Amino acid sequence: MKRAERRNDPVAATILVVDDEADIRELLELTLVRMGLAVESAAGVAEAHALLSAKQFDLCLTDMRLPDGEGLDLVRYIGEHCGDLPVAVITAYGSAENAVAALKAGAFDYLSKPVSLEDLRTLVKSALKLPQRVSAAKPARHQLLGDSPPMRQAREMIYKLARSQAPVYISGESGSGKELAARLIHEQGARHEQQFVPVNCGAIPENLMESEFFGYKKGAFTGAEADRDGFFQVAHGGTLFLDEVADLPLPMQVKLLRAIQEKRVRKVGATAEDPVDVRMICATHQNLAALVEAGAFRQDLYFRLNVIEQKMPSLKECREDIPVLAESMLARMDGPGGAAPRLSKAARSALDGYDFPGNVRELENILERAVALCGGREIQPDDLRLTPPHKADEAPPGEKWPLPDYLDRVEREAILEALGKTRFNRTAAARLLGITFRALRYRMARLGINEPRP
Repeated sequence: MKRAERRNDPVAATILVVDDEADIRELLELTLVRMGLAVESAAGVAEAHALLSAKQFDLCLTDMRLPDGEGLDLVRYIGEHCGDLPVAVITAYGSAENAVAALKAGAFDYLSKPVSLEDLRTLVKSALKLPQRVSAAKPARHQLLGDSPPMRQAREMIYKLARSQAPVYISGESGSGKELAARLIHEQGARHEQQFVPVNCGAIPENLMESEFFGYKKGAFTGAEADRDGFFQVAHGGTLFLDEVADLPLPMQVKLLRAIQEKRVRKVGATAEDPVDVRMICATHQNLAALVEAGAFRQDLYFRLNVIEQKMPSLKECREDIPVLAESMLARMDGPGGAAPRLSKAARSALDGYDFPGNVRELENILERAVALCGGREIQPDDLRLTPPHKADEAPPGEKWPLPDYLDRVEREAILEALGKTRFNRTAAARLLGITFRALRYRMARLGINEPRP
């Protein structure tokens, strides 16, 4: 019987337990058998290798410290030789570094000693719900189209991340598909039957953040006419996706960090905390590491959220995917007389030569506009209305739009002037500009200002 078939039948699922302590093995075996699962045990890495070579399993539970090796070695071995077999590690109490290392190596999840039997049952049930890789005959609800090397790598990494419970930080330019990647991680993971809750952190007023994230009790403030759940409660059992997480103010970052660490939240106006079980995925187009360096984002929260990073490629890196993306988008659009017009050869060529600063989102906007403007059955280059490429620092001195480009030019000029006056002494330049040294370093990195070579 195949592993996928046995997973649908929990009674037939078989678990491999690897631990050198007989009493721990006995406790785990007893708990798993009571769940209706079959169990095989090994006391070390070599014995586990022999069992994995001889039989098929649906989940492996391994201790981190074994007499003939490390649990991490077994995690890597399973990843290389056992296909989609999920593996969870058992770490010493408070050993966060080992847990993070295991997740980065490909572990599904981890348990801390002393093992909570309730947490064990939850982990096992979740691991056995992992879906199999979606076949071509049964396409997924959301898809990451394209066959360029960066896009193939992104899809493969997303599939690996879906088979883990590790927090994920998705980086990439605006419009590069960060939310789509988060949805795919959720849909291909063990939590696919539960809620995916996307939150745009930059769109929530600061005075409402606590009540939006954690909920509130009736009468907690004026207008609170009934109890209401927050994002954490709604996402319980599923995935909470924090888009533009860099926009969170520092006071809210403190509260978010505690909620993630404790896995408990307190509604505004409540006296007790509620347990929450969510997988955290966050994204931003900003450089989160630079924000940490500048003191604008908490380092401890950064390390909590950025256990594994997934970088989404820009459309410039995937030019060969533009035709298939355009065709897919046009197929979903309606033209003035029914079906949307096709791209002419000249229009395809124009798209191939465009830089797409707004990435996939900009491509979709361009095509929607072209469909509305097109007067025939084929879209011509003029219908695309592509903006001529130019660099921000090459724009006419008096041009004040786009506003972000204008502000970047003003900031760049001020910083370069201060650095020139101080002979590139960054400490003195920061003092002259009235900002901290960290803030200056962050701005220089963002604007691409480098120190002159000697």
